[in-house]
Amino acid sequence: MYNKTMQKLKVNLGKRSYSVFIGVKLGEIGLCLGKMGFSKTALVVTDRNAGKFYLRTILASLRGSGFNAASLVISPGEKYKNLRTVEAVYHAAVKAALDRNSVILALGGGVVGDLAGFAAATYLRGVSLVQVPTTLLAMVDSSVGGKTGFDLKEGKNLAGAFYQPRAVWIDVSTLKTLPERHVANGLAEVIKYGVIKDASFFRYLEKNVSRLNADVLSQLIYRSCKIKAGFVEKDEFEEKGLRELLNFGHTFGHAAETLSGYGILHGEAVAAGMNTAAKLAVRLGLLKNSESARLQKLLSRAGLGLSLEGRFALKDILTVMMRDKKVRNGKLRLVLPQGIGKAALNSNIPPKLIKEVLE
Repeated sequence: MYNKTMQKLKVNLGKRSYSVFIGVKLGEIGLCLGKMGFSKTALVVTDRNAGKFYLRTILASLRGSGFNAASLVISPGEKYKNLRTVEAVYHAAVKAALDRNSVILALGGGVVGDLAGFAAATYLRGVSLVQVPTTLLAMVDSSVGGKTGFDLKEGKNLAGAFYQPRAVWIDVSTLKTLPERHVANGLAEVIKYGVIKDASFFRYLEKNVSRLNADVLSQLIYRSCKIKAGFVEKDEFEEKGLRELLNFGHTFGHAAETLSGYGILHGEAVAAGMNTAAKLAVRLGLLKNSESARLQKLLSRAGLGLSLEGRFALKDILTVMMRDKKVRNGKLRLVLPQGIGKAALNSNIPPKLIKEVLE
């Protein structure tokens, strides 16, 4: 069902350019990395969820291509995305005798990718990183673009670094082991791309979100990665305000995740955040009611109809939102849609209106 012809796209960043391979097999990764000039020491970082299905295959592939491959299996979940787990990666890297020409592979979802990526960025002041995402969320979002990091108790992703991988290796067949809730979790980011950049992609999702066969999955992964790559190429380090558009729905979403103790999944929180931002955009005259309704309907059909109404105190939501990385000079800056396929960063939103919409 999931066997598809390989697709390849390039993220063009000069010396930091790399390829995203979609539709490849995990068992072929050793052969590919063996041609990339790494030293023959590698560390695979994964969690128990992905590791039980795929770690053996990855290690066999690496060792079959001459790598001395070690592994570290961490506990799954956002609550383990902390400095203590990063330190565990460092210790595993020392034990594996990694050198500066070695490679760390991040096998799993976004938590694994962010943690292993940050460790790769900082161990020996930088060793190579290869992202091997096994969840839809990681395939379409966190594995591409070079954002790495971990959470503090005060909020999500408050510590991190920009560090591009050397390659992204996406075996779509790994999605067959993904629970339905986690497929929906990834669809939130997919839908985001349609809202902020590509109206035709949004229409494609409206037609196909209920039939996620191999063709549809491969298409939406490829198009999502391509859209994200476009933002990253134009604004790699979020200096121009362009890449920040990728945070549509995330300011409120990250607050909800943090306040829930990460009981709410990232995509579920972002979906609620996108709905909130769309309603705010309607109030500001930036978005039609009908367009907001289309977004809400698509999210619901994707399994993202979670309501957060009444779950958190307004003052707590606002407190966490004000720690967002887009805050400048005490002003909350929000990404708001200006129609399906277009969005902009807004900083002059009346605080009273934000409170009214959140209520």
